[in-house]
Amino acid sequence: MKQIKVGTCIPGTKAMDWIPHMLDIGCETVGINFHMSLGGVDLKELAPKVVGLVDGRAEVGNLGFYCNAIENEDHLKTLHEVIDMASAFKTGVVSTFAGGYSGKSVEDAMPKFKEVFSELAKHAEDRGVKLAIENCPMGGTWNNITCNIGFNPAAWEMMFNEVNSPALGLEWEPAHQMAQLIDPIANLRQWADKIVHIHGKDATVDWDAVKRYGVIGQKPFAYMRMPGFGDVNWRDVFFILHQHGYEGDVCIEGYHDPIYSGDWEMTAQKHAVNYLKWARGGDFTPNPWDK
Repeated sequence: MKQIKVGTCIPGTKAMDWIPHMLDIGCETVGINFHMSLGGVDLKELAPKVVGLVDGRAEVGNLGFYCNAIENEDHLKTLHEVIDMASAFKTGVVSTFAGGYSGKSVEDAMPKFKEVFSELAKHAEDRGVKLAIENCPMGGTWNNITCNIGFNPAAWEMMFNEVNSPALGLEWEPAHQMAQLIDPIANLRQWADKIVHIHGKDATVDWDAVKRYGVIGQKPFAYMRMPGFGDVNWRDVFFILHQHGYEGDVCIEGYHDPIYSGDWEMTAQKHAVNYLKWARGGDFTPNPWDK
């Protein structure tokens, strides 16, 4: 059994400035992420710098380009380029969104999803890369998508029926399930074999707000939290992941906690790193009697 490493997500445009600080608080991996564009970053120039910076101290857990390749040809082209660059970052995981047609339903996007992701999955498979679809709704709903149909288990069933590739999987985050009032532990047990990357973001569900105001009213009912501050039992998460042979990392996605962010971001990042390491059982210690 391989120990699951703990790391954190870093914006690709801030990589060289932020990585040293994250290594100093004990991160074992970093996720290099871009949203909707590369922000002027040349991946060919960034890759050796990042690899040199983490060498001997950590690994690059994933390279993320969260985009809408269904609706935007430029995004599709860039996503192919990101897949090509994964090996330069010494990672085998590229994270993204499943895309969708803005304002339309999950079903409306499925034919185009099959076309686009059959092509992307074949490209990834040829290069030994896993594509990980994040389960973030990005403010959308089933019948009113923004840029990602891959947020709900019913959509996953449709997606994997349309594109049956070993290179296509999920980037799973419990907070996104909890914000849909889905039990994350039951969800993880069902879908663990499809998970190729984990986002470490927790959530707190205000059940009193749900009972008083429902889920489409004025009052918020789910708050994004740092691991260790929310409702998820991360010991169960690690247990289930190990049961299913997961050998990747848990990559903390910060910057969302309503209390521990802003001036408290690094405090929360350090807490989350230490908490997740505790939840996995600490650091591997070999049996002295096996020597």
